[in-house]
Amino acid sequence: MCPECGATWQEGKTCQDDFYQMLVWEHENSGYGEVHHLMVLCYYLQHPSLYSPQGLSGAIRLLADFLENGVTPEQARKRDRATVNSHERTWKIKGTPASHGVYDPPVHWAMIAANVIADGVDNYCDSARTWARSVYEALKTAGKLTNAR
Repeated sequence: MCPECGATWQEGKTCQDDFYQMLVWEHENSGYGEVHHLMVLCYYLQHPSLYSPQGLSGAIRLLADFLENGVTPEQARKRDRATVNSHERTWKIKGTPASHGVYDPPVHWAMIAANVIADGVDNYCDSARTWARSVYEALKTAGKLTNAR
């Protein structure tokens, strides 16, 4: 069982395996890249130790921007370029063993990466969008969107 998202691993397959499968689908089907930003955010948000505490807060705001404010990945990159520039920022995006994101209390996820995989490659984009909305709603229910832009 995944200690972060709660997924039950089947036949030794982990959440990371599902993440890599989605990356393969995106590589094999160029149009699937349209949901890449949502897929990566959802996976990382459900595995918060991959982010630093500041990175996790920023990712939550970014998901809200994408889903509620209609911000595109291009607009977000342009807007946040200076803020996330590794030569300028004084905080880390990536989590470390000493400083990583965590939800206290844990967030209950109605949909996880394994569900996207189970829906199949032909439904990937729709499933990724549904997953993103599900992650957003779970964060909202858990009171984690209070600092969203």
